[in-house]
Amino acid sequence: MSGKLYLVATPIGNLMDMSFRAVEVLKEADLIAAEDTRHSIKLMNHFNIKTPMTSYHEHNSVQKAQVLVEKMLEGVNVALVTDAGTPGISDPGEELVRQAAEAGIEVSPVPGPAACICALIMSGLPTRRFCFEAFLPYDKKERRMILDELARETRTIVIHEAPHHLQKTLKEILEALGDRKISLCREMTKKYEDVFRTTLSEAVSFYEENEPRGEYVLVIEGKSRQEIEKEERDNWEQVAIDEHYQMYLEKGVDRKEAMKMVAKDRGISKREVYAFLQKFQMKN
Repeated sequence: MSGKLYLVATPIGNLMDMSFRAVEVLKEADLIAAEDTRHSIKLMNHFNIKTPMTSYHEHNSVQKAQVLVEKMLEGVNVALVTDAGTPGISDPGEELVRQAAEAGIEVSPVPGPAACICALIMSGLPTRRFCFEAFLPYDKKERRMILDELARETRTIVIHEAPHHLQKTLKEILEALGDRKISLCREMTKKYEDVFRTTLSEAVSFYEENEPRGEYVLVIEGKSRQEIEKEERDNWEQVAIDEHYQMYLEKGVDRKEAMKMVAKDRGISKREVYAFLQKFQMKN
């Protein structure tokens, strides 16, 4: 019988956030796979967890995942932990989960802290729909592509950033997205936890005068549907009404429905479309 893979969330700053179940699972597991054993040993000592540990990180994720999967197929129960928060979110745990799932090994989450969720719920911005980008890529081309995609995103956006990159990142986001509401959540669950609710332009100005300190999660307002509709109307204004109407006719839409769709696209009444087409036909 094969073993099991447990994804154990650990505190992102406050040790009191460690759950009773997380401690129990870590104590009963046969092996703990830790992103940084030197970091995790402090947590294990605090909760008197004596389970053997092994290193599992970004640079050995593929090969070490294979080794761990083989162990689990032999019956070993493995608990995966990251340096802080929930493993598998923007960290090498994703690879281990993929390989375990492909091998038919049972994967069980042990819920707990996640910085992206903590920041989202304290941001004051809409939480029903959101997207998580983790850290923006360093490659310039890929970074530009991601920012261009986010410029059209209607959901609340969550991004991680380190203090020494914050100013540059805020300027890039402002340039790509335009001015939006933003909540900068800093040092969550720690002694100096705070949230700075402002706009992107004001945040850029603030951090030109104040040095960023601590780890940040940026929660950014998505693009409003009203703004998207306005842009679409502005784009249609570059096309003559008769060309717009003809486009729908060529797609097989009947005349009445085509006039209705043109009116909706341009934010005008069907009567205005009809009147324009009548004048156009008279001229031609």
